Amino acid sequence: MTTMPSPTRTTLLSLRGVSKTFGAVNALTDIDLDVDAGEVVAIVGDNGAGKSTLVKVLAGVHQADSGSITFDGSDVQIADPSAAIHLGIATVFQDLSLCENLNVVENLFLGQELSPLRLDEVAMEVRSWELLRQLSAKIPTVRIPIASLSGGQRQTVAIARSLLGDPRVIILDEPTAALGVAQTAEVLDLIERLRERGLGVIMISHNMEDVRAVADRVVVLRLGRNNGEFDAHTVSSSEVVAAITGATDNVVTRRRDRLQNLEEQSGMASSHDGKETT
Repeated sequence: MTTMPSPTRTTLLSLRGVSKTFGAVNALTDIDLDVDAGEVVAIVGDNGAGKSTLVKVLAGVHQADSGSITFDGSDVQIADPSAAIHLGIATVFQDLSLCENLNVVENLFLGQELSPLRLDEVAMEVRSWELLRQLSAKIPTVRIPIASLSGGQRQTVAIARSLLGDPRVIILDEPTAALGVAQTAEVLDLIERLRERGLGVIMISHNMEDVRAVADRVVVLRLGRNNGEFDAHTVSSSEVVAAITGATDNVVTRRRDRLQNLEEQSGMASSHDGKETT
């Protein structure tokens, strides 16, 4: 479970030994993770692997119980969501948190409207188009209600909103879930553009085809622990699935290892008996 050497990049985000418990449940145990500028890191794992908890720790929703988080070379504490945003970590959650009755501009600036004296509608619309053009978004008008947009277009709006604070790391939680083929391709193109802009991207996904299409590295979580890190361009799907499911640590392999140990012990005992006889 080794990673192929990658081109030299600047490490933006680094986690070492991060753990999080909820009562008697160890949601995360000694998690290590690095994210470089201009890199897409896919985090995969089965349900209950700790992916959502890790995202919330990085987004400031939960605070790690132990371990260290380094951002841009400095040790940091992510006490709350505003601290994460201030650092330059933006998160697009799976539900997108968009208001369907509001239009694109209103969603992009919801809670952070430009209003020196009164709402500056012109400035907000101009800024909205700038963000959408950076992503080569296919949205006909910024005054269209969110309810009228496709799933891929909604994901575009959510990602554009995350860019308002000029983040350096963007976390995408299941960005292609429940999307059709064309909409999925549109979102994957967006992720490519984020990487081209030099941002570090963390992509949580269950879809290995999507992961292989855009990710540089694949980090596997299993039962709240690191269980493998791979070069996304060379690893096979079967290797990743084996790490996700723990195929290298199951009943069959444990029984095989136990038999091998018994055989080795038996051989050592026979050898010892032979020496005593002589």
